[in-house]
Amino acid sequence: MSALQTPVRASQPQHVDTTVVETTVFGVIIAISFCHLLNDMTQSLLPSIYPNLKANLGLNFAQVGVVTLVYQLVASILQPVVGLYADRRPTPLALPGGTLFSLGGLLVLSIAHRYLILLGGSMLLGVGSSIFHPECSRVARMAAGARHGLAQALFQVGGNLGQALGPLAAALVVVRWGQSSLAFFALLSLLSCTILWNVSVWYKHHGLARLRSSARKSSAIELPRGNTLRAILVLLALIFSKYVYLASIGSYFTFYLMQRFGVSVRTAQLHLFVFLAAVAIGTLAGGPLGDRFGRRYVIWFSILGPLPFTLLLPHVSLFWTGPLSIVIGLVLASAFPAIVVFAQELVPGRVGMVSGLLFGFTFGVGGLGAALLGVLADATSIGFVYQVCAFLPLIGLLGGLLPNIERRSAASVVQARTDLQP
Repeated sequence: MSALQTPVRASQPQHVDTTVVETTVFGVIIAISFCHLLNDMTQSLLPSIYPNLKANLGLNFAQVGVVTLVYQLVASILQPVVGLYADRRPTPLALPGGTLFSLGGLLVLSIAHRYLILLGGSMLLGVGSSIFHPECSRVARMAAGARHGLAQALFQVGGNLGQALGPLAAALVVVRWGQSSLAFFALLSLLSCTILWNVSVWYKHHGLARLRSSARKSSAIELPRGNTLRAILVLLALIFSKYVYLASIGSYFTFYLMQRFGVSVRTAQLHLFVFLAAVAIGTLAGGPLGDRFGRRYVIWFSILGPLPFTLLLPHVSLFWTGPLSIVIGLVLASAFPAIVVFAQELVPGRVGMVSGLLFGFTFGVGGLGAALLGVLADATSIGFVYQVCAFLPLIGLLGGLLPNIERRSAASVVQARTDLQP
């Protein structure tokens, strides 16, 4: 049996000092954040070269949307499965192994001169993401100590930075050297594989014990099953709002800028880079804010807050489009670290399954949204797509239905101390 197929038994008894468990292991978090940057930068090259692929292969907007749909649906379906398996039979070496699928996907895309080959490369990228995201989210939880929001934010901001660098890399390299230059970026997957190999060693010898200790503490605030299910459904609705809007930006913002304002491909990609950089900053801020002020309030504000700005965006000039897109990215992105930690605390002991469900749903709803928005753009116009998507933040009103688990957690601690008194 190969190393990647050898699971680590979660039932192995390990004793970890409570002080050690509460310590945040920043070295591990920074390592997975950097790998998240590499992973998402290389994978975001695909939408960044859509204008080139559309021209070279004669694709319409609907076909462009299907490419995104295939990539994200594969990741959407597999991520909860990977997370559930990891909860039951942790396999640390799956982390470096998953990067090899991303490497293969980039190599296939670099030579894809037919639509079906393009779809095959997208599928391989999806498999790589399906392994990477839930497993690294588990590692972030292991290394977080008492700072779960900060750990998730640092992990996720690496992905946001990678998504922002993708269009920039496309503008500087792919636009100049062509589709075959994607093979160069495949080398970054090898670097990620090396780093994640070392993370997997820490995962096996230290991380699993820390995760079990964290799960025992979280179980004290477990909600009734019906309340938990309702809260998860609300979180999924909020993710739908956030990621369908982000899909409209990620897949079609360059086309929108070129068609409405007549800018060049490179200028449009630089605007997309600025938006994605704002998303990265918002993500980094969202985790610590959730730790300090409560994740429920951060989630509510970050989904509903962008509404005035999304309503204005389709009606302003190029001069104002940039600042408005920055504000939308900053506010909207602050939700996801809080959502992930909130969900992990709703279902203690199922970090992998919950992380896989949320990350998988983001991929699925983003891909489906991109495909449907492509069909809508073909039937109407890119401008009309942004007028429709402007109302998506209204779904943020559902945030008021989320339970206040921070208050329940504090009450559980007080009760536990009372029970210990003679």
